[in-house]
Amino acid sequence: MDENSRKSVLGAAVVLGGFGSVAYFLPSIILGLGDVSPFLGGAVALIFVAAFFGIFWLRGRY
Repeated sequence: MDENSRKSVLGAAVVLGGFGSVAYFLPSIILGLGDVSPFLGGAVALIFVAAFFGIFWLRGRY
């Protein structure tokens, strides 16, 4: 494994770990925000999914 591949794997692992930890608490966050406004809870869920795919799309373009 060369240096460039190692950095890519490490970066992907960090991103997946970060998103995994947020995804663990996401149901509680959405339910809490849903008490305030159902649209706010839905918006947070939509932003989370879009950010997950968006960060890998940006990484692929880099």
